[in-house]
Amino acid sequence: MNVILLEPVHNLGEAGDMVSVKSGYARNWLVPQGLALPASAAARAEMNARLEQRARQLAERKQDALRLQEMLADAAVEIRVKAGEERIYGSVGNRDVADALKQAYDVEIDRRKIELAEPIKTLGSYTVPYRPHPEVTIDLAVVVVAED
Repeated sequence: MNVILLEPVHNLGEAGDMVSVKSGYARNWLVPQGLALPASAAARAEMNARLEQRARQLAERKQDALRLQEMLADAAVEIRVKAGEERIYGSVGNRDVADALKQAYDVEIDRRKIELAEPIKTLGSYTVPYRPHPEVTIDLAVVVVAED
């Protein structure tokens, strides 16, 4: 049975591909899960409309990310933590950086897109990459200082 994939499927193809699969796989899994449509002229037209809509959405998201990059180009965030000598009690993670940006610049960001390899556990200055879009990276300046 020929189907048109609506979403990428591992070991099968990408969205928009027409692939041949066993009819049971298509009827019992791909179609009910919303991953594919039976191949027909109407399904191909619907798929083209969905791909165009997705392309517009991705372009809008990229524009939003570029605007955010302009806004946060020289942003520096200071995070105050309890600390001993050079080491802090606990750690500074993605959530702390996102909260500090919210307080300082009134910008709500997705903390899951902050690429912090491991939590910050010492005082100092750090450059933390934030990826709001796969093609846009914003380097955030984070300064971790001890509370008075």
